Amino acid sequence: YLARKFFNLWAKMTFGQVLPSKARCFYDQKILQKAFGEWKEQWTVRREKKLSLRADNHYRHFLLNLIFKAWRAYVCQQQGKRNKYYVAESHAKKQALLRTWQHWLLYVGVQRTKHGMQSVALAFRERSCLRISWAVWRRQQYQKCSGHKMNILALQHWAQSLQFRAWLQWRELYLYTQNEKQKDTRAVTHHQHCELRRCVGAWLGYLNLHRVKKRQNELAQEFHRSRTLRRCFSDWQLSWQCRRRVQAHQRDLEKQAARIALCRAFAHWKHYVVLCVEEAQQCELAEKHYKCHLLVLQKYWNLWKSRL
Repeated sequence: YLARKFFNLWAKMTFGQVLPSKARCFYDQKILQKAFGEWKEQWTVRREKKLSLRADNHYRHFLLNLIFKAWRAYVCQQQGKRNKYYVAESHAKKQALLRTWQHWLLYVGVQRTKHGMQSVALAFRERSCLRISWAVWRRQQYQKCSGHKMNILALQHWAQSLQFRAWLQWRELYLYTQNEKQKDTRAVTHHQHCELRRCVGAWLGYLNLHRVKKRQNELAQEFHRSRTLRRCFSDWQLSWQCRRRVQAHQRDLEKQAARIALCRAFAHWKHYVVLCVEEAQQCELAEKHYKCHLLVLQKYWNLWKSRL
């Protein structure tokens, strides 16, 4: 204690009222206060720069997210339109091919019917011609045979007694046979005309009936095709409306998710700002406390100096 007392007295007499340790401590405090003030200013500026950079990055990220979502929705819409166009084009091609195939089948059926009718008509004509030729040849043959026999009888009768009378009788008989022959030919011709008229009438009736049936089949096929097309169109329209509702619901969900994400980011940013404000307030309070502590120290230092 005495050594410390005499050391203090020697230091006061040598260095004056302020000791070098106190001066060094005061100098260190002032240097520390000045460095702390400059560090606080740099920290504040750096914090503000970081906050502005983070805000800019967040805003840029938000804009890029919105642009990406809009681009994705546009791409999905274009792809949906392209798929619908491809489906409609393939459906139109299938319908055109089906219509062409049906027309070709109808044409083939008509050609087959025509060929069948032509073959039947040719066969009927050949049979009629052969029957008529056979009847005419048989009649002529019979007439030839009968005429030859009658000539032989007439000659025999003329040779026996009455040549002139037999010749007259033979002439009358010959005229009678000629008349009968003409009557037979007329009857055969009339019969052929009647049969031909009946066949033509039956064939025309068959054609009319076939045309009516063909028209009915075409109307039925057209009705079935239109009904099928209407049903397919209604099914496609229902599926398209359902797909539109699903897409609208997905868009609403995406908008709601984006809104929730934005609200969450804003809440995080607000919490971060509150934390920064609280930290700044704590720093301010610490600085005030440090200043108060320095003021108290200075007060006590002045009191101690005054007492000393």
